Amino acid sequence: MEKRQAIGSWLSGPRAAAEDMGVDLGYRGQRLGLPEDGPGSIASFGRRLGAIVVDWALCTLIAYGLIADGQPATASNWTLIIFLVMGVLTVGTLGVTPGKRLLGIRVVHVGGGRLSFPRAALRTLLLSLAVPALVWDRDGRGLHDRAAQSVQVRG
Repeated sequence: MEKRQAIGSWLSGPRAAAEDMGVDLGYRGQRLGLPEDGPGSIASFGRRLGAIVVDWALCTLIAYGLIADGQPATASNWTLIIFLVMGVLTVGTLGVTPGKRLLGIRVVHVGGGRLSFPRAALRTLLLSLAVPALVWDRDGRGLHDRAAQSVQVRG
């Protein structure tokens, strides 16, 4: 039975294992002073994933239709460049990308307010590397958000 519990705790992750031992980690965003739910709370993983899929699809469509002249190999290279430019410009000025806007997410500074343009550029550059976005802290923020001191919240 102990072996099964050990495997179960490993599969459910360190947060569930810590909570099973009686550690109170609070809700996601509590350490940042954000509400537990509703506007201003941490955006869910599903919304964030949906937003990046929408953004990537939009960039692929632009690259394939307008720049690459229908050549898939060329389109994949341009997609990343368009994604970088779109992310820096839209997050740096409006705080949202088209996908985030569609799914009701904003990118803000952890202290509140708009994310500065240099922080938006750093965040987008790290996001394009993919690995920083796949490593999260207990608040659900990726390394790219931590480095830029940003958080994705529900609008």
